[in-house]
Amino acid sequence: MSDAPGTSHGNQRMHIYAIGDIHGHLDLLKAAHDLIADDSARHGPGPVVHVGDLVDRGPDSRGVIDFLMQGQAGGRDWTVLKGNHDRMFARFLRDPFEPEPGLRADLGWLHPKLGGPTTLASYGVEKAADRPVAKVHAEALDAVPQAHVDYLNRLPVLHRLGEAVFVHAGIRPGVPLDQQIETDLLWIRDPFLTRTESFGPLIVHGHTAIDQATHYGNRLNLDSGAAYGGPLSAVVIEGREAALLTPAGRKKLTVAAA
Repeated sequence: MSDAPGTSHGNQRMHIYAIGDIHGHLDLLKAAHDLIADDSARHGPGPVVHVGDLVDRGPDSRGVIDFLMQGQAGGRDWTVLKGNHDRMFARFLRDPFEPEPGLRADLGWLHPKLGGPTTLASYGVEKAADRPVAKVHAEALDAVPQAHVDYLNRLPVLHRLGEAVFVHAGIRPGVPLDQQIETDLLWIRDPFLTRTESFGPLIVHGHTAIDQATHYGNRLNLDSGAAYGGPLSAVVIEGREAALLTPAGRKKLTVAAA
């Protein structure tokens, strides 16, 4: 595990970088890593945590997975967490009729609202929402590399680093971290989002799209709506403080009023 942020290492303060929900936007992901590279050049390197939802809705889910796999294989200090959309993709490949516990019963991953068809299109499987599920599934098994399937299935769902805990959606209040269940970590909104008291560590998450990355004191939401045409946020975290990375440099995220 890396040194805790807020401690000194030589003459530099340690820090952690984090990136919000990507949703198939490879161009935005590369731009976020460019901002991190620029900040690292000024302040020193730090580990990077991606809070999940690599796929769906955006145009190049395949490219996003390739980019992250290649970076990690090349020795980059990157952690990539599993999001609910990543689990839906992997579940579809395993069994397209297996229910997703966090999803409304009237929806399936191939529903255009969820973005599964755009993910499959990035692998060359076209018009997935308009054809029989079994046929689409068979084509997907041929088109999606086994290395991508294995990668999605291996993604962790919780990462502790310094004074922060990184998850995709949030945590179940009142449940110890080592007893949290995966479906909550990938899907929860309320009662997590409505709690104002401390969770202990700062919870850094995405999943619930908002206009901009926001610090609430007890949690930090990084999902600034890249899936819907918004930006992909990259932040730097030192202790419990955070700043948004911009082309002009760091912009401190002050704690939002309750």
